[in-house]
This record gives sequence, structure tokens and C-alpha cells, in this order.
Amino acid sequence: MILIADGGSTKADWILLDLSGNQKLKTRTKGLNPAVFSEKILHQRLEINKELASVKDLVTEVYFYGAGCGTVKPTLLLKSIFEKYFKNAKVDIKEDTYAAAFAVTTKPGIICILGTGSNSCYFDGKFVDVRIPSLGYILMDEASGNYFGKKLIRDYYYNKMPKEIATKFETTFNLDADVIKHNLYKDANPNTYLAHFAEFILKNERNAYFNKVLHKGIKEFFKNKILPYDESKELPVHFVGSIAYFSQDIIKDVARYHMIKLGKFVQRPIDGLIKFHRNKLKLEQV
Repeated sequence: MILIADGGSTKADWILLDLSGNQKLKTRTKGLNPAVFSEKILHQRLEINKELASVKDLVTEVYFYGAGCGTVKPTLLLKSIFEKYFKNAKVDIKEDTYAAAFAVTTKPGIICILGTGSNSCYFDGKFVDVRIPSLGYILMDEASGNYFGKKLIRDYYYNKMPKEIATKFETTFNLDADVIKHNLYKDANPNTYLAHFAEFILKNERNAYFNKVLHKGIKEFFKNKILPYDESKELPVHFVGSIAYFSQDIIKDVARYHMIKLGKFVQRPIDGLIKFHRNKLKLEQV
């Protein structure tokens, strides 16, 4: 049995395939970002899922593509946890840029992720090259969910948010200063907490204020995470993630300004990963 997972900070989607490529299980856990969460939390989030527990001894291969898996130490931590849990499985962990790349193309291009966090890479058709390492939600993550969440909270407190929108914002979320500070500075996953505020943009009718906020973030992402790649002048630029998927009009507008050729927009890469691994299984059985 082959277990495939696409994991971010907010959630991880899991698919179990048999050796013929048939889907046997689909489930979801909370996010398993090893650069953000402690070993204890990672263990808990994995073990609490009853569906995974029911098949863990049948799994022979685990392919996990995750946020926070771009550096050695957190990747080894997660690998150790998986090897203990899936005792009969070979574990392969790659960063989420691989999941995004495999989900959209088999050819060279620039791959961008706009979800809870954000990232970009050059994909040569087989391997990814992340030339601008992400330093996470505090220093980077332009145009991500947590980036827009921070922007909305700041605008609300600085009275820069239009009155009608501010009224709706404060009835949608608990904006008490003590609550916000507790979630940001004392709870375990401030990036996910910030990102949930970005849903306010995605779930409400688009207006001039939201367009301005989205334009600013996406322009920054292009400037810092796409244009530095010389290949972006010639190759298609693909986007993966909910923020990208629901902001296609603005991404297309900014891309047009920079004369960037766009490729695919995919909300969730797990479907593309299933296809990739099914093709891989077929080749292995030839």
C-alpha cells in the first residue's frame, strides 16, 4: 500500500493507494509542519486519526510533501515520527514545492504556492530548485494567508479599513487585543491563526478595499519570489493553493503588467499527486 500526503500548516490530505493505483482511503489530519509544531503536537495530530491507525501496518511506502520540510533538521524529525508510526514503510519526505510541481506539470516552469504560507521554485521537470529560501510567516510569506491576515488586523486597528467592512470584520472574528496577542505569542500555531483571517477576503464579495489589499500582496510576491528567477521571462508560472486559486484575476493582472506567461492554477495539489504516483506505479510494473 502506498500512502501519499500533501501537508501544510493548517491541514494535511492523505490518500492510500494499492499497488494497482486504486484509491483505498482518503482522510485529513491537522497540519504537520515540523518547522512550526513540536514533536509532541506532531505525534498527537498523526495518532488521533483513526483511519490512518487502521491501515498503518499495511503501508509499505509513505510519500509526504510538506510545508517546513525544506531544511534538514525538521525533515529528519518528521521522518523519525513517521518511521515509528508506519513501522513497515519506507518513508520519503519532500518539501511542499515538489507536491505543487508534480500536481501541475511534467515540464520546466516556475512553481508558486499561495496558501497558509507562500513559496516559489524553479522546476526542471524532475527536481525543484528553491533559490530564495522561505524564512516563514514573520519575515516573508508575501501574499499568503497569514500575510493577508496580518494586513487585515493591522488595517482594522489603525482604522484604515472602510467602516462597513470593519463592522462586518469585528462581527466575524474575536478582535479583542488580549485574544489576538494570546494566539500570536502564546499558542502553538500563530501562522495558521493569522491565515484564518484571510478567509474574510475570500468569503465576501470582492470590493475596492479587498482588491487593493490583494494587489499589494501579489505585487510583492511577484517582485520577491518570481521576477528574480530569470526563467520566468520564458517559462510558464504555475500557482497552487487556495489564495492563488481565488485571486486568479489579480494574479493575471499583475502577470500581464510584467509580461509573465501563466500556466495552471490548482487549488489543492493532492489530486495531481495521485495522478503522478499512479503513473509512477505503472512505470514500476512495466
